Amino acid sequence: MSKTRIVLLIPTLDRSGAEKQFALLATRLPPTEFDVRTIALTRSGPYAEDLHAAGIPLAVIGKRSKFDPFSLWRLRAELKRQNPQILHTWLFAANAYGRLCASAIPRTKIVVSERCIDSWKAAWQLWLDRRLISCTDRLVGNSPGVVEFYRGLGVPSQKLVYIPNGIDVPADSGTSGSMTLPRTREQILAELNLPPDSFVAGFVGRLAKQKRVEDLIWAVETLRQIRPQLRLVIVGDGPERQHLEQLAADVQCADSVRFLGHRNDASELFKAFDVFCLPSCFEGMSNSLMEAMVASRAVIASDIPPNRELVVQGETGFLFKPGDSVGVMQFLRRLMDDPELSARFGRAGRERIERDFSSQSMVNGYAELYRSLISSTDSASHSYS
Repeated sequence: MSKTRIVLLIPTLDRSGAEKQFALLATRLPPTEFDVRTIALTRSGPYAEDLHAAGIPLAVIGKRSKFDPFSLWRLRAELKRQNPQILHTWLFAANAYGRLCASAIPRTKIVVSERCIDSWKAAWQLWLDRRLISCTDRLVGNSPGVVEFYRGLGVPSQKLVYIPNGIDVPADSGTSGSMTLPRTREQILAELNLPPDSFVAGFVGRLAKQKRVEDLIWAVETLRQIRPQLRLVIVGDGPERQHLEQLAADVQCADSVRFLGHRNDASELFKAFDVFCLPSCFEGMSNSLMEAMVASRAVIASDIPPNRELVVQGETGFLFKPGDSVGVMQFLRRLMDDPELSARFGRAGRERIERDFSSQSMVNGYAELYRSLISSTDSASHSYS
């Protein structure tokens, strides 16, 4: 029996949530059933190492601008050469460029992955999304909220699929997966120059405006007036980092906030957190939130649809209205004052991820989608009507 030839297309292989899921799927699909190839539309990145280690071929197109007709031509030629049975695209640029090449691979089934409720999109981007629905065999959302957003954009229900993100759940949440001995919480605090009795609120993610890390800084510094052992550790980088560091200096809390930038050991740093905080005003299904729950950490997250898929209010953590710094402060205080509640949230969160959001469940979901498309009797041709 011949393998199903699949091409996965994404803008970059940077260290971010969608790219992590992309690499996880590419390297975990059953190799006896699927012949997986990958394309980076703009540039490669750290996750190329995972693909290389798994023997997954990677082509880089080298897109240089928002609309680059030369890269569209190169992508079209590459797809014609590879002639996949399924093209699976991720994120707006790849979703658009991949479908604009549909006429070059008319018998290829096209799967589009949307990772967020894309309220940020400009009118022209939403227009293009609607225009390309006819070139889409399936649109996958990683949360019910994402699926409903694109249903509202006009994607027919029969083309919509929900497959949640997945994450590896190690046998011992206290290990990092490293070949070296994992560091203890005390060692990590010492490395960060934090007192051993610190209560650490942690954030891991891209430092962009929609993450609303500023709200978290205000909440932590306000609560520190009566709970001076509270500290904030921020892992990640992005366009807002300089602004946030200046804010910490302006409110004179730089000594209690640690900006760590990108860290390859981010998963191990979770053990230093007492609580994980995610104040975003919009998200996809957050990898960092899932990682915190796998690490048995209590979580405080904004009450937006993707976060509600993971966090059960009062059972695995607390949810607050986006922008509500007072709510963050109140929930932080409650967890600081009730260690048993915090531990109970952590245990319940890990159990929820193990049960409903494992990496194997995610891979199985996509594998079944691919099988159904290959066996389907629907027309394989696409049009721009």
